[in-house]
Amino acid sequence: MKICRFGNVGYELPAILVDNVRYDVSGFKQDYNERFFADDGITKLQEWFKANKSDCKIVDEKIRWAACIDHPSKIVCIGLNYADHAAESNMDIPKEPIIFFKSTSSIVGPNDDLIIPKNSIKTDWEVELAVVIGKKASYVEEADAMNYVAGYCLHNDYSERAFQLERGGQWGKGKSCDTFAPLGPWLITKDEIADINKLRLWLTVNEKMMQESNTKNLIFNIPFLVSYLSQFMTLLPSDIISTGTPHGVGLGLKPEPVYLKPGDIVELGIDYLGSSRQIAKEYVS
Repeated sequence: MKICRFGNVGYELPAILVDNVRYDVSGFKQDYNERFFADDGITKLQEWFKANKSDCKIVDEKIRWAACIDHPSKIVCIGLNYADHAAESNMDIPKEPIIFFKSTSSIVGPNDDLIIPKNSIKTDWEVELAVVIGKKASYVEEADAMNYVAGYCLHNDYSERAFQLERGGQWGKGKSCDTFAPLGPWLITKDEIADINKLRLWLTVNEKMMQESNTKNLIFNIPFLVSYLSQFMTLLPSDIISTGTPHGVGLGLKPEPVYLKPGDIVELGIDYLGSSRQIAKEYVS
């Protein structure tokens, strides 16, 4: 099943995507949030939709795609999880996952504008596979970890490299700016993907291919990450784990890094997870 959300900012409603058609399922009376996933919402929504599909309105194609998850408690990101990205960043391959957090206030719809932050000179792109947690996870064994996964979605982990790397402290302040976490267009449930470790991911800037890789190249795979993180924190339903980006970010380009400027168009996608498109805009107070 593919679940998504639509509507203007602050007034988003839940939908289901079937054969490229969005159906308004607001009659189900539950948005895609922590309570939805904790209450086995995916199974209940499937059953409800079978019985009520004829009463569900089709969402007009022109209506905005919203982020596919509603207010997760946290976004946990994994740094340097592709060896080629570690190399282009001049950093060692990590022996354990590098963990940082991204503010949930950075979440936007998949095709919303990217707002380059005030005083930014190094806004960068990062295509990533995001894992959505389906039930409360604490001290989970790796062999059991996939039972805690609801599904997957596309994430662009935008980063302001000067804020992240040159201002001291932790990476969060270079990762959490408004519009820095486009999510979606949809969440696809885990049963829809035969092998999550064989998905192509890609990103272009102004139609030039910048990133292209495969999830088979992850250093730490999804079951390991879910188990590992659950040793340090409780993962709540709807929480997001962003699994890292491959080579080709602006920071790593030679002979000199390249960063986004107003008017640039970023497009990205992952097999089965769809694609998204953001236009970079200048911050206006």
